[in-house]
Amino acid sequence: MGLGRRMWGVLLGVLLVLVALAAPALANPGPQLPLPVPQPARDYAPLDRPGPALDVAQEKLDGSLDCSPDVDDGGRPPVLLVPGTTLTAEENFSWNYERAFAAAGRPYCAVTLPNHAMSDIQVSAEYVVAAIRAMHERSGQHVAVVGFSQGGMIGRWALRFWPDTRDQVGEMIGIDPSNHGTLDAYPVCAAAGCAPAFWQQQTLSAFTTALNSGTETFAGIDYTQMWTPTDEVVVPNLGPRPSSQLTTGAGRRANISTFDVCPGHVAEHLSMGSFDAVAYALVIDALDHDGPAKASRVDRAACLAPFHEGVDPATFPARLATYTAGIGAQVALYPHVLAEPALKPYVLAGG
Repeated sequence: MGLGRRMWGVLLGVLLVLVALAAPALANPGPQLPLPVPQPARDYAPLDRPGPALDVAQEKLDGSLDCSPDVDDGGRPPVLLVPGTTLTAEENFSWNYERAFAAAGRPYCAVTLPNHAMSDIQVSAEYVVAAIRAMHERSGQHVAVVGFSQGGMIGRWALRFWPDTRDQVGEMIGIDPSNHGTLDAYPVCAAAGCAPAFWQQQTLSAFTTALNSGTETFAGIDYTQMWTPTDEVVVPNLGPRPSSQLTTGAGRRANISTFDVCPGHVAEHLSMGSFDAVAYALVIDALDHDGPAKASRVDRAACLAPFHEGVDPATFPARLATYTAGIGAQVALYPHVLAEPALKPYVLAGG
């Protein structure tokens, strides 16, 4: 009981930071808080147009990827772990998923996106493209991408605008992915600007609109998208059109709420991407079966587990505190910009 109180107390502290940042706009809902407005009609790049050369220096791309030794064995498809906004790969995954995968002998790599994934997502996506290519070449296997929040969405940007990666990816698994953005980003950005990645993850941003242009999924790839209806960051993730779900295209798809596994399961955004046992069970189900995950296959024991395997109970309070404090610091201190970054030329038909 004491552990539970400490855990939710730390999470509540981070949520209060988010609320404090949004409060000025919410308190003055006049011209400061614009309603979401659809993007103007644009012609986007054809789905089959080859992707552009990567602008990020190769040494930076190489240095961003940290892999377990068995990735080169080629015995099992390797997993690419992609962190969420405000997080490095170490902060997001070293104390949970990486420990579990290492214990299970599951090959993996984790990619660290620049600037805690707070800067232009179009640039961060180049790190994911390079990671997919490198892991496919090293392992000779299709890569399974597992990402949290922005990390669960950014792989789709890679697939959309670098078509060669579609033949290198077998699974695209998103944990509370911001596939269709979030309404939360509007009040956060309205007061005095916000980080570029927050602008881009607005529900009707230019980035989000381009991400979902043409199609949401591609043939030959299995998509598992999971979310908690009590998500307070990717909003809305309940009702008939959850932000995280994918509904178009030729890829095999599973859109799964935690309520589909455990009715009434209370989880929030940060726990879903780190220690939630239901989210982890769905990830493992997708990795271990042909096709996307199925809620019906998940052992209901996960509904009562305080955290998933790989999480050390002894170090859990300290690691959780570090995780959430780092998120709060990034939200509070990362430099703000006053508008969304412009779309890169390759995104548009004329580019």
